Amino acid sequence: MRFGTVVPLVTTRALGGREFTYELPDGAGKGAVVSVPFGRSRARGVVVDIVEAPPAGVTALPVEKVVYELPQALVDLALWLADYYGSTPARALELVAPVRRVRRKEQGAPAERQSLEGEAPPERLSEGQEAAVERLAGALDSGGGHFLLYGATGSGKTEVYLRAAAAALERGRGTIVLVPEIALAPQTVGRFRTRFGETVAILHSGLTEAERRDERERIARGEARVVVGARSAIFAPMHGLGLICVDEEHDPSYKQESDPRYDARTVAAKRGALEGAVAVYGSATPRPESWERLERLELGERLGARLPPVRVVDLRREAGYPLSAPLLSELGKIAENGGKAILLLNRRGIAPALHCRACGTTFRCPDCDVALVLHRDARLHCHHCGYREAEPEECPVCRSVELARIGAGTQRLERELAAKVPELELIRLDADTAAHPEELAATLRRFRETDRAVLLGTQMVAKGHHFAGVALAAVVDADTGLGLPDFRAEERTFQLVTQLAGRSGRDAPGRVLVQTFQPDARPLALAANHDVPRFLADELTRRRELGYPPFRHLVRVVASGPDERGPAALLGELKAGLSDDLLGPAPLLRLRGRYRAQLVAKTAEPRRVAARAAQLLAAAAPAMRKAGLSAVVDVDPQSL
Repeated sequence: MRFGTVVPLVTTRALGGREFTYELPDGAGKGAVVSVPFGRSRARGVVVDIVEAPPAGVTALPVEKVVYELPQALVDLALWLADYYGSTPARALELVAPVRRVRRKEQGAPAERQSLEGEAPPERLSEGQEAAVERLAGALDSGGGHFLLYGATGSGKTEVYLRAAAAALERGRGTIVLVPEIALAPQTVGRFRTRFGETVAILHSGLTEAERRDERERIARGEARVVVGARSAIFAPMHGLGLICVDEEHDPSYKQESDPRYDARTVAAKRGALEGAVAVYGSATPRPESWERLERLELGERLGARLPPVRVVDLRREAGYPLSAPLLSELGKIAENGGKAILLLNRRGIAPALHCRACGTTFRCPDCDVALVLHRDARLHCHHCGYREAEPEECPVCRSVELARIGAGTQRLERELAAKVPELELIRLDADTAAHPEELAATLRRFRETDRAVLLGTQMVAKGHHFAGVALAAVVDADTGLGLPDFRAEERTFQLVTQLAGRSGRDAPGRVLVQTFQPDARPLALAANHDVPRFLADELTRRRELGYPPFRHLVRVVASGPDERGPAALLGELKAGLSDDLLGPAPLLRLRGRYRAQLVAKTAEPRRVAARAAQLLAAAAPAMRKAGLSAVVDVDPQSL
C-alpha cells in the first residue's frame, strides 16, 4: 500500500494549513490533484508528499479518484509561497490547482481572437541583442540564472525574448512570458504567435473558465510550449520549463492584492530556481531593486531612431487645462499632416472631485475617505467601493449652486478634444472601456489602423505598446502621482513619463510633451532627459539612507474595524510583540465603511516578521472577532 500527505483545498484558515494522510492508488504521486472523503463530504486536495505509513493511531482512507496531475515543482512553489507570504498551503495550492470544469463544447483558442498581428523578424540583431541572446542561451545550458534586460523603449527587448524562447524550444524546454496587464497581452501574443504559431497559449483572468481549462490542458499535455499571460500565468502547469520572461518588470500590477498576496516577479525567481530555468526581467525603467541585485544585459539606445526630445509645459503659465496651447498646437499638426498621438491622463471620469465654491465642501464617498469622481453618466462614482449617486444641483451643506469641477479625468479630456480638434478620431482606453479582452484587442487594432487618431487613457496607454506612426506622446498632468504619500511616488512618476515618451517617434520624428505644475521636480527633469541611470543612482542612495528596498524588506500589517480607535489599538499591541524597525501605527483612508490603520516593519528577515505577526494575530483572533476587527499581513507591499 502507498500513502500520501494531502492538503485539502479548503479556504478556512484554521484548516488550510493542516495535512491529512490518505491511501493512494497505483501511479499517484506528489502533485496529484485528488478527490478525497473529508468529514461528511468530499474535497479536492493535492498530494504534497509520499509517506511510508500513516501516523500512529490513524486509519488512512483511500483517495476516491485522481482528477489530474501537476508538475512537482509547482507543489514546491506553492508551499514556499504560502510560507513566504504568510498564507496557508491550501490557498497557495489553489493557485496551481484550480477547479477543472466539465467540458460542454469545443471552442477556438482564445489567442486567435485576442491577439494583434506580429511583425517579421529583423534581418539582423544589434550588438547588444546578440550579446544578450548568447548570454541567456548559455544560462539555459548551465543551470539557469536571473538577469535584468535593460534598454530604452524600442531597443529590441521583445526580440531578445523571442530568440531566447526559440533557444529554449530547441533544447526541448518551454517558456512563460509575463505581462503586467491584460491590456498588453494582445500585442505580445501576436508577436509570439507569428514566430511559434499554435504552440502559444494565453492565460489571464479575462478568459472564461472554459477557456482557462482548455489552455491549461494544452499546456499540461505539452501542446503549448509558450505561455503568455498576466501574473497568474506564472503558475502554468508546464513541464520542462526553461525560460521565464517578465516584461515591463517595473510595473506594480505584478503584485496580487488579495490573499495570497504574492508578487509574480518574486515567484518567477523562485520557480526559475526550482526548475533550473532562466528568468529575465525586462524594462526601460527598471526597479531600483532589480538594478541593484541582478546581472545586467544592456541593449543601449533605441534601434533605428533616437528617443524624441521632451518639452516640459509649465501649467502655471498656461490658461488652458487640460489642453494647453502647446498641446493643442501639436495636435493641430497631426490633424493637418497626419500621424497618431497618445495622451496619458492617469484619472478616469470627467472630474476627480466636485467642490462647493461657497462653503468649501468636497463631495466624498459616505463609506470611504475619498472624493467622488464625476463621470459622463452625470453620476458621482467611488473608485474604491463602487458607490454611486446622482450629480447634485446644489451643495447639501449650504444650498449654493456654485459647484466647481476640480481637475480632469479621461472622459473630460475626450470631450474637450472632440470640441477643440474635431478632425481627429478619439479612442479612449481605460478601465471603463476595456472590460473584455476581445474589446481591448479591437480598440488597439483600430488605433493601429487609423490615421489622425488619438489614443487617450490612463496608465495602460503608456505600457509596452508599439505602434507605427506615433508622432506625439503627451502626459496631460504629470503631477497626479507625485503627491502620493508613498516612498515609491517619484519612482512611479519617473517610470510613467519615461515609458510614455518611448511610445513616440519609433519610425518617424516624434515629439513628447509633459504638462506639469511642478516643472522642477526631480523625476520630471530626469525623465525629460531620458536619464534612467542617474535617477536610479539617486534613488538607491536615498533608499540606502532610509532603509527601504532593496536594502531591507517591508512587511505591512493593515487592520480595519468599525470604529476609529480599534485598528490603531490592535496594531499598538502587535507592535509591542515585534522587535524590528517599526513605523506606526498610522491611520489610513477609511474604505467601505471601515476605519483602517497600518504598521510597517523594515527588516532583513521578512518571513520571520510575517510569521511572528501572524502568530500574534492568531492569538488575538477571539478578541478581534468580538470587536469586529480584521487584519492582513502583506510581505513586500508595492504601495503604502
